[in-house]
Amino acid sequence: MTRNRREGNPMIETWQKQAFAFGKQFADTAFKAQNAVLKGFEQISDAQLKALQAQTEATAAFVAESADVRDADAARALWNKGLDVARANAEQGYVAGQQVVAVVLKTADALGELARAQLKAANEAFTAPAAAKKAAH
Repeated sequence: MTRNRREGNPMIETWQKQAFAFGKQFADTAFKAQNAVLKGFEQISDAQLKALQAQTEATAAFVAESADVRDADAARALWNKGLDVARANAEQGYVAGQQVVAVVLKTADALGELARAQLKAANEAFTAPAAAKKAAH
């Protein structure tokens, strides 16, 4: 019966433990990154849908009111209301755009923090064996 050379070999076991730890760390980080991105996407979608709903309601009310126009004076008044609706829609679109930018920046910061934590962990994992070896001598 031949024994597998890898069994009981401390160098192979150490490497396997490190590879497993790296894989687990990578999976955890990927999950956290995906979670941050999905939360950001949810917030962006929510902001855009709220703005779209408000714009649609204002436009629908304007269109309903425009169906009742019968003379020139009502058309002039409707013109001013149309400009107000257009201005309000543009402002709501701008606010939604600002919210999107804020969420994107927040998400980018969260992803950057994850990357910094990974670099720090990788650096510590790389330097810890060398420091332990140096301390042993």
